[in-house]
Amino acid sequence: MALNIRLNYGREGLQVEIPEGVAAEIIRKPKMPCLAEPGEAVEKALAAPIERSYGRKRGPLAEAEEGLGWANGHRNACIAICDITRPVPNRLFLRPLIDILLANGLPKSEITILVATGLHRANSGEELEELVGDDWVLKNIRIKNHDARNDADHVFVGTTPTRGTVVKLDRAFVQADLRIATGLVEPHFMAGYSGGRKVIAPGVAHAETITTFHSSRFMADPAAVACNLKNNPLHEEQVEIVKLIGGAMGLNTVLDEQRQLSFVNFGEIISSHDQAIKFVRKYCEVEVPKKFRTVVTTASGYPLDKTYYQTIKGMVGAMNILEPGGDLIIASECSEGFGSKEFSDSQRRMVDLGAKAFLQRLLTKSHADIDEWQTQMQLKPMSVGQIYLYSPQLSEEQWAITGVNQIASVEQAIKDSVKRQRDCEIAVIPEGPYVEPSVVTMS
Repeated sequence: MALNIRLNYGREGLQVEIPEGVAAEIIRKPKMPCLAEPGEAVEKALAAPIERSYGRKRGPLAEAEEGLGWANGHRNACIAICDITRPVPNRLFLRPLIDILLANGLPKSEITILVATGLHRANSGEELEELVGDDWVLKNIRIKNHDARNDADHVFVGTTPTRGTVVKLDRAFVQADLRIATGLVEPHFMAGYSGGRKVIAPGVAHAETITTFHSSRFMADPAAVACNLKNNPLHEEQVEIVKLIGGAMGLNTVLDEQRQLSFVNFGEIISSHDQAIKFVRKYCEVEVPKKFRTVVTTASGYPLDKTYYQTIKGMVGAMNILEPGGDLIIASECSEGFGSKEFSDSQRRMVDLGAKAFLQRLLTKSHADIDEWQTQMQLKPMSVGQIYLYSPQLSEEQWAITGVNQIASVEQAIKDSVKRQRDCEIAVIPEGPYVEPSVVTMS
């Protein structure tokens, strides 16, 4: 009997029939716990904030430790939320979080929700409604999209002590009396894990700051990989940036493969984020017995697979289990097409120059061009094997600058790869980059 597998693709998924005679190793997270009462779990998290577990007491939680409560005594508050590219369950926690602030004397007019777009586009209209997920919040609370290119919106907060990055952050966040970063904790192909400090930088950082620590010297560092924080230059810069502004608080969520809430906590941003990572590691880091000559993966479905820009995360996430010279097959809807103009320009340069010459040019720069780092990350899986992309919505012009091979059918691509690679054993990662597979090392 043929095996049918649902890949995360767009909103509806993509059913793929594994050809007869092909043995598929399905790589997914172990079954995650699902919180039966997510609203209650959020309330409990907000009522018991995690305190700083390192160093000198500093920032909002110092008040909680003095018995004042984290929500007391503030003149204003800024809540940073991830943009539309992340499936963060904002509808579950924004209203309870705001209600606590209101109950502690903070007027609605002094609360701002800041969409941490980094250098991505703004979210508005129906998209913003979907992102916030709560009509009351939309009607009653000021919501602002971060604009990394608007100099007037930013303040200089210092330089990082280790690498000297010039740090400019959104004025609305820096000058808030109470700063809260909210997000989703999952593997991130450069910063180790998403969420927490990453919502601040690059989330609400100025373009100069982002293009510095997304430059080639950071991207090329062997420690700048998924699920690794040790000596990871991006993670270390992000932590130093948090300290430059005197800290913040964080609300962290973890979702299972069906996008149900599996974990939530709240508290000092570094310590609470560390706790969330400790939880999610047990599920997202999956060991497999060997590398494969054919690997099938995704860009994790909606909303991450809205653009080719984000699709590259799926390619990078699967490369660790691809045999050199193997085939990496990826499905991504790309319902919005390619991504930014800057990213398109970067891809065009890569295709015109060739991978080697493109990378050599990058290494001479102190600052990356906007979105150029994503092209640099694509070079990593390209150096391992051939990439085959299923994405029917891309135009002919867009295909020309992907730098990868176009396929019309995942099933046919599997058949062709098995024949070409002379190996009927394949790996399939339905959830894409939200799972980080690695090969078991024998001790």
